[in-house]
Amino acid sequence: MRKPKVVIVGAGFGGLAVVRALQKAPVDIVVIDRRNHHLFQPLLYQVAAAVLSPAEIATPIRSLLSGLPNVTVMMGEVESVDTSAKQVRANMGDHQEKVDYDYLVLATGSRHTYFGNDHWEAIAPGLKTIDDATAIRNKMLLAFERAEMSSDPEEISRLLTIAVIGGGPTGVEMAGTISELAHAALSREFRNINPKQTRVILIEGSPRVLASFPEKLSSAAANALRKLGVEVYQNARVTDCNANGVVIGDKLIPAGTIIWAAGVQASPAAAWLGVEADRAGRVKVEANFSVSGRENVFVIGDTATQTDAKGKVVPGVAQGAIQGGEHVGLQILARITGKPAPAPFRYRNMGNMATIGRHAAVADFGFLRMKGGLAWWLWGIVHIFFLIGFRNRLAVMLHWLWSFLTLKRGVRLITGVK
Repeated sequence: MRKPKVVIVGAGFGGLAVVRALQKAPVDIVVIDRRNHHLFQPLLYQVAAAVLSPAEIATPIRSLLSGLPNVTVMMGEVESVDTSAKQVRANMGDHQEKVDYDYLVLATGSRHTYFGNDHWEAIAPGLKTIDDATAIRNKMLLAFERAEMSSDPEEISRLLTIAVIGGGPTGVEMAGTISELAHAALSREFRNINPKQTRVILIEGSPRVLASFPEKLSSAAANALRKLGVEVYQNARVTDCNANGVVIGDKLIPAGTIIWAAGVQASPAAAWLGVEADRAGRVKVEANFSVSGRENVFVIGDTATQTDAKGKVVPGVAQGAIQGGEHVGLQILARITGKPAPAPFRYRNMGNMATIGRHAAVADFGFLRMKGGLAWWLWGIVHIFFLIGFRNRLAVMLHWLWSFLTLKRGVRLITGVK
């Protein structure tokens, strides 16, 4: 008798949570991802800031799932979904593949959006993949190298100015870490320039950074950034990004490196399914993550917009994807075994956290709000705990401890430059 076939598109937090829920179920699982690795995205900014290497926050998908005989991994990019024929169509590089399914889970995440200014991407790269992170690292480190070789004071000043656009957790964490890199770790490595004169500018369009946090923690984060030497611009609207720098209103701020952390756009899952999406491209799903009018199709994580049984909006964070994936897996298991469906989904808020350099962080758990050094250590423990694989946890922990004690960064490599 043929087992039901569950196709999961995307091997991020949500997709892997579905696999875990079904790993012992009488099903055949196919995981499709356009990359061969699972990425621990919350630490991606540390790769961009030359703190961690890519291998410390990424693990091959085949390695993760090698012990599950009911799971097949396919590396390919999904291009369309035929819900009538129950097929996923994917580009496998040298050929097209049609993959049949009985149950389909789309967990394809999101990409950065430039709000209609896509031409800015070449100047202000976003941060969603390892390729993005290494490109930003290369651009930033090359700016220091070129400043070292320049004799023009204005050009040196421009090259030593780094602008981060977007004051959410990624932007705040990125700005704080880069400031430490420039003002401490690089301070004695150049002869003709003084990296301590580097300007790191964080630009946020709303009245405060970390707008999803309580106002007191948001203010504490801004103050902690300023202590690190970051210039914090709030209520500042970016009108242009070009080769000379970033424009706020009608004022140009010359900058050699611009990093985009201001917005995200969902994958084209809504277009694949031919269903309604919100302004960010996310599929509007039912309370159980199913898609109305599409039999046995579920959408989770950043790709979905959903309100749980208590009326809470499920945020596009790792915990939302994990919890959604677990719930979808339990629903599929109940359907194929004939057991009652699980209780209505309720999102459990595990808290918001953001770090500011090596000494400070802010954490909001609802019942408990923290800031400062203790929050930083808690942030580190939580993120290491969720890393996939013991080797990754140990490597990151040792690297962080070495970095904290010595201010040394061992991943300042410029690669791919001809």
